[in-house]
Amino acid sequence: MSFAEAEYTQLPYLETFSKAAELSNFTAAAKTLRLTQASVSQRVQALEKILDTPLFKRQGGRVLLTQAGQKLYDYAQRILDLHREARREITGHVVPLGGELSLAASSIPGEHLLPALLSLFSQKYPHVRVRATVSDSMGVIAQVERGEVSLGLVGRKTESRHLEFRYFASDRMLLVFPPGHALSRRKKVSVKQLPRYPLVLREVGSGLRHCFEKSLEKAGLSLADLRVALELGSNEAIKESVLRGVGVAILSTYAVQKELRAGQLHAVAVSDLHCDRDMYVVSDKRRVLSLSARQFLIFLETHPIANQLP
Repeated sequence: MSFAEAEYTQLPYLETFSKAAELSNFTAAAKTLRLTQASVSQRVQALEKILDTPLFKRQGGRVLLTQAGQKLYDYAQRILDLHREARREITGHVVPLGGELSLAASSIPGEHLLPALLSLFSQKYPHVRVRATVSDSMGVIAQVERGEVSLGLVGRKTESRHLEFRYFASDRMLLVFPPGHALSRRKKVSVKQLPRYPLVLREVGSGLRHCFEKSLEKAGLSLADLRVALELGSNEAIKESVLRGVGVAILSTYAVQKELRAGQLHAVAVSDLHCDRDMYVVSDKRRVLSLSARQFLIFLETHPIANQLP
């Protein structure tokens, strides 16, 4: 390799290549690195010329790493990590973790777990800019697959081969009703008794609804056997409907803990409806995770806040 070629393997080129790989987009990488898109393309092309192999392939308006690109990315991270370590040892200054962390979460983890988790994460990594959205589980998974977010927090799995689901928390379902309801005198309810009561449900695509339907199947029932009064797109809307006497609802323990403590809602377990569920962090194996996303995964694994039912 000539001296002119060797300069292309210096840190800026590896950093540019790594950022394009993490964002799956040259334009986004250019914006993050404050470069022109042409500069990003030139640096990637220079690396491809030296290595005599393509590093990216285009798919659906985004760029994904080739097999060679994945190998280079792994080496690039080791080189960049070593560079940060050398700077720390020589100067005594720790280079703070920065960049952007893009997340999406379904309603239960997004509304009841993520705020506390991000508060702790931001205390540890104050220079990371977090962008988070809340949707239903299938909407979150779609965002991960499209590369719009790095990680998703969801209440269900899918069979997509290119997705990876990591457990991070557990959830428990309860039958919820207003004070003074006939069920207030019960400690448990059988699944066979559910058709007696009007039911308020989450919308199709919700992880909670998916879990509920699967549990009904195991009990030999389906939604057609129940008296579905309403289908709503948020837990808050469902709770309000229950309070107004529209019907009862199957909801997460996380979603109703405040109302239960205040006596605004009552709840019982459904004895033969096995609707406890796991929640997962989902990522797309076709894309590499940024350093901030990798640190967030490590953070989830080492902080027990999400692993305790209320």
